Amino acid sequence: MATRQFPFVHLDVFTSVRLEGNQLAVIPDARGLSDDEMQKLAKEMNLSETTFILPRDAATEAREGVRVRIFTVQEELPFAGHPTLGTAWYLKQQRPEQAEIALHLNVGRVPVRFEMRDGQLFGEMRQTDPQFGQTHQHSRIAEALGVPLAELDENLPIQTVSTGMPFTIVAFRHSSTLGQLKVSWQQIADYLESVQGSGFLYFVARDGERRLHARMIFYNGEDPATGSAAGCCTAWAVKYGVLASEQQGLIQQGREILRPSSMFVRATKNTETITNVRVGGHVVPVIDGKVTL
Repeated sequence: MATRQFPFVHLDVFTSVRLEGNQLAVIPDARGLSDDEMQKLAKEMNLSETTFILPRDAATEAREGVRVRIFTVQEELPFAGHPTLGTAWYLKQQRPEQAEIALHLNVGRVPVRFEMRDGQLFGEMRQTDPQFGQTHQHSRIAEALGVPLAELDENLPIQTVSTGMPFTIVAFRHSSTLGQLKVSWQQIADYLESVQGSGFLYFVARDGERRLHARMIFYNGEDPATGSAAGCCTAWAVKYGVLASEQQGLIQQGREILRPSSMFVRATKNTETITNVRVGGHVVPVIDGKVTL
């Protein structure tokens, strides 16, 4: 029986330390793979996401960006943060002369700019401008999570925000409480089913000056770093004064599952409009291999 082979790389994203951050598999040339095969391969990799690069002619890529598709173990996504940064980082290795790598994702064109920071390549993506959706009752969220209402920061709204993927930002008063939170996906899913369009819940707490501690629990477990949610959180933080306009902030995620991740974030506030949402970090390679089908 004839076989086909597809090279892949395994990267750790939003970290400069191997075996930390969020894991990503990248298929550098996915031409010839069907949609069904991409989904099955993502499930085989069993990571939070796998990306598939579909090379095109140079003129098209210069105009529209490099075509990339993103799959979780369960579905295709229009956008996700660590797959965007990790895939752009991989492409940057092949195109060192380019300061910016643009990806053509299902959500549209997303640019990632690169520079050297502390002797390592640092990438920063600009996400689409945020859309601010519905606000949620603190009491209902507290009930769904099984925590006292006083544990949530009622001075900050719980709001759904999207920069390509919707997330509902839930602020806790204390980082220590957030770190001890024990909640099942089913508890969260039951609430989300009652409020359509809210995406996932993204839990945050202040953790020092210009720093946020974050957690995100979804159907594939707990996510070490959620770059798409970090963009939503940044827009929310700048809108409500947690971060100042253009102030560099740091969102740290993954410590509870021993995959610490660092996402450097900033956004611009013009009167009441939030634009220029940027999320950046480092990437390290871990594995090179081949998939045989």
